[in-house]
Amino acid sequence: MGLARAYAMALVGVQGHVVEIEADIENGLVALLLVGLPDTALREARDRIRSAIVNSGEAWPSRRITVGLSPASLPKRGSGFDLGIACAILAASEAVPAARLSGLVLIGELGLDGRVRPVPGVLPAAAAAAAAGFGSVVVPNENAAEAALVPELRVIAAPSLGAMAAWLRDAQPPAGGPAVTVLSPGRDAGAALGACDRESARPGEAKDLADLVGQPVARRAAEICAAGGHHLLLLGPPGVGKTMLAERIPGVLPGLEPAAALEVSAIHSVAGALPPGRPLVTESPFCAPHHTSTRAAIVGGGSGIIRPGAASLAHHGCLFMDEAPEFDRDVLDALRQPLESGEIVLARAGVTARFPARFMLILAANPCPCASARTAGAACSCTPLARRRYLARLSGPLLDRVDVKVEFMPVRRAELLSDRAFTEPSSVVAERVRQARQRAAERLAGTPWRLNAQIPGSELRRRFTPRPGALAPLERAMDQGRISARGVDRVIRLSWTVADLADVNRPGADEVACALGLWLGVSR
Repeated sequence: MGLARAYAMALVGVQGHVVEIEADIENGLVALLLVGLPDTALREARDRIRSAIVNSGEAWPSRRITVGLSPASLPKRGSGFDLGIACAILAASEAVPAARLSGLVLIGELGLDGRVRPVPGVLPAAAAAAAAGFGSVVVPNENAAEAALVPELRVIAAPSLGAMAAWLRDAQPPAGGPAVTVLSPGRDAGAALGACDRESARPGEAKDLADLVGQPVARRAAEICAAGGHHLLLLGPPGVGKTMLAERIPGVLPGLEPAAALEVSAIHSVAGALPPGRPLVTESPFCAPHHTSTRAAIVGGGSGIIRPGAASLAHHGCLFMDEAPEFDRDVLDALRQPLESGEIVLARAGVTARFPARFMLILAANPCPCASARTAGAACSCTPLARRRYLARLSGPLLDRVDVKVEFMPVRRAELLSDRAFTEPSSVVAERVRQARQRAAERLAGTPWRLNAQIPGSELRRRFTPRPGALAPLERAMDQGRISARGVDRVIRLSWTVADLADVNRPGADEVACALGLWLGVSR
């Protein structure tokens, strides 16, 4: 009996921190003590671990067991430490060789029967383990494909504590039980990535942009926003196609690049939102929270484990807020920080979590509470004051950060019939968006930005200026007080996207005027 060490990972946001687990067995009253800022779920691990060890056919040390989690100042939350604690106790009791735990990071929850259950956040934990210099990680079977996405990391899939103990002793697994599976780095990880690519390439229920008939201005605005990553406001009565347009924007966005796919997958892994059998998210995510969602559900939070919200789950994708004025005012205003910085910072006692949140915001709203202010042949029962108050729920600072504002008008039968000849399928629009993004990426090569909407205002004015005289319409609007200084930067970014779609090297007066009209858009 003595002292043994194992290693696990603690997640703060999407950042992993190495936790050293020390198990000390000595004479004294029979007890299992956990020290090192464990939360309630981790304190309950004492009973789970004892039952798992006994039911796996191993002997439980009838002595005083002290388990220390270091660094002690870092809060430890969740049940992913179970496997590491159990293996450290077995090594301290000399049931398994303590030397075999060196260089291993163990992640997994234990069932009472000894099974290793899946846990969220395995992908960022495995990435942090590789960055910390560990060569191997032990995970549940269900999380093996997820961990295999990390290159140069050997993944050990453990179905049960008994199988893991047998593997550490170089012995055969318990009779009738599954054995530990070892995925070698490179070949097996590449096979996992290939399986993900094949899965994402299967035809799905893609929604076609050509279904939206009678709103050519809105379709063009959606194409511009998709090409540059700009935010969009859709205003109009019910039934004119606001939700239909928003749901079809992901269909014109290009697939995620490998680095972005891993980043998005890490966020979804922490949230436990990865699709079954799909550990890698390769398509731009689309999140549409209900208008009754709380601020924590949108921006993230939680009293125990800090979870990402819808804004982070929409990273590198779209966040669609239908019936936007019905959201609480503080929920909408909480989006102002990520719209500027591209990340959400959540501070809790003793810990600060950061979640990436660079998304394309799509807001949809009716013109008034009764939703018939602009519907042909319908009488609006709202007073002018009620209309102003309704749209005033979308604060000025929030709307100032929205690049494109489009007003939907009711469509008549003749307009529907005539516009059918001009609609384009999503595949055609997606190709133009891809080419525009490629032009922007070539122009921004050597910088940390890839989309026009990401360029800071200082760099925009210094390195990416439009043609001489092109800003005349923008200067007049600023002199008239119709646009803010922030709005000027956003119009210039938007003009670059318009120029990229038109294959123009630098925006001219026409592109700036078009961008200004899109930014002014809806009159309040």
